[in-house]
Amino acid sequence: MDKNFYNQASAAKLGWDPSWFGEKYFDDKLVRAIKKWQRFRELATDGLCGPMTFRRLWTERQAQVEEPEPVEPQYSNYIAYNGEYFPIKWDKVVLWSEEGGLPARSGTYYSYAGRPKRKIRYFVNHWDVCLSSQSCARVLDKRGISVHFMIDNDGTIYQTLDMQHAAWHAGSSRTNRPSVGVEITNAYYPKYQSTYVARGHGERPIVENAEVHGRRLEPFLDFYPVQIEALKALWVAVHEATGIPYEAPLNEDGETSTAYEQSVAYGNFTGYISHYHVSKNKIDCANLDIKKLIDEMNES
Repeated sequence: MDKNFYNQASAAKLGWDPSWFGEKYFDDKLVRAIKKWQRFRELATDGLCGPMTFRRLWTERQAQVEEPEPVEPQYSNYIAYNGEYFPIKWDKVVLWSEEGGLPARSGTYYSYAGRPKRKIRYFVNHWDVCLSSQSCARVLDKRGISVHFMIDNDGTIYQTLDMQHAAWHAGSSRTNRPSVGVEITNAYYPKYQSTYVARGHGERPIVENAEVHGRRLEPFLDFYPVQIEALKALWVAVHEATGIPYEAPLNEDGETSTAYEQSVAYGNFTGYISHYHVSKNKIDCANLDIKKLIDEMNES
């Protein structure tokens, strides 16, 4: 692979330039600078500014600037599926077409407009490794991908496109076409705790000793409680709109699985999952105990 050509193409698509790594040109010096940057952050040291490297780079740069004044959104109390509106018991929901909305760009999802209602089998939970849903929306747009919902730091739920369309959020057509996804904003790395505090969001919980794919993770930032409450409200609304059952991938002990599940990845499951259930290369959303949350919802 011509790494200089790759980085030049990546920069043209994502909007970065060599100065972000302290260099001037797309050359071997830049490749070495990217490798050094990646090594310091324990990323794969390939010298390429691909999607994972860009997202980390973007979030670090966003942490160094003041959070922009948000547009006062127009809140709704429903979500959309195939042109129909379904109620949600949450008071901060913003649709893509409303003031302050975050619309997915045309060409970043499979359009099912004018076709029979899309059959949706499962709901995929992600974290975005960004500081806000607005920042996440910009990253997704730059990368040419999408997701149906986002949950911001204050629990605001953004719907970016009708669930009739299949967002590009879970890697492959096999997982994207039968699914709905949400990006829950969370910069993940503990070094961003001070940024959240400075921006008035308060401290996030810290997760320790979480495991995914049999690997113990370093401590990381967890979701705010209000985000979890928003997520549960969204699960209920999506269940009522699509019929996705309240099921989670379970391990042999009957608890939420913390590993890749082939039966889920190949379509032999319907319910609520984390991204790592369908990808061995993903760890989101570690520590999200889907079964426990579903049990709480059933008891309330």
